[in-house]
Amino acid sequence: MAGDKAAKLPRKAYEKELLRLQTELVRLQEWVRASSARLVVVFEGRDAAGKGGTIKRVTEHLNPRVARIAALPKPTERQRTQWYFQRYVEHLPAAGEIVLFDRSWYNRAGVEHVMGFCTKEEYQRFLRQCPLFERMLVEDGILLRKYWFSVSDEEQQDRFRRRLEDPLRRWKLSPMDLESITHWEDYSRAKDEMMVHTDITEAPWYVVESDDKRRARLNMIAHLLGSVSYQDTEPPVLELPERPDSTGYRRPPRELQNYVPDHAASL
Repeated sequence: MAGDKAAKLPRKAYEKELLRLQTELVRLQEWVRASSARLVVVFEGRDAAGKGGTIKRVTEHLNPRVARIAALPKPTERQRTQWYFQRYVEHLPAAGEIVLFDRSWYNRAGVEHVMGFCTKEEYQRFLRQCPLFERMLVEDGILLRKYWFSVSDEEQQDRFRRRLEDPLRRWKLSPMDLESITHWEDYSRAKDEMMVHTDITEAPWYVVESDDKRRARLNMIAHLLGSVSYQDTEPPVLELPERPDSTGYRRPPRELQNYVPDHAASL
């Protein structure tokens, strides 16, 4: 809230706690795999609110065969004729898997509604069906966590400006992102309406204040870990075998292969 803005978290404290939390995420992953659990984490929020950076830190040390990111492109013409939730269902986890949705079915309650990419009837149908859909997921045993990343208009503007000036992050900025600036209040109203209909007991929304990206990442990961009753699992016993004696194998001459030039030697 205004006036209660916390100081930026120091990098040293951030990196120390992030490493601890990432170690716990590995333990969570191993529990999910061993217990055949299914975990879905939905990341939503304003453009440039820090969703992607948080997802990167969550998955940094996880096994991509267990934890994967679902970041769906625009629907195809065929998908537009399907039941709205259909293309998201096929990305849901099987037993022992974690899926992180970098934006999700809530596109309909946000950008599609605000920018007129869906009809009023489709929007109203979504608001009715979404709680039913999520209750079915939870009833079937899926662990569903939903996070909304909130950023102030001043901070968002500053992040957009930095992206425009940084060639390494320029790709993160789209014309739709820039257009969202002129629809700030429309998106606020859409978010409020979405929360009214979809902040349900079975799958509540959790808001992440993200003007300080470091603080937001730690807060979100800590909350996720605290929301799941995972336990340590015994890892398989592994022993490094002795390397066997040579049986006479001879490597082909190096000049018969193409090697990458030693660029590093020129530094």
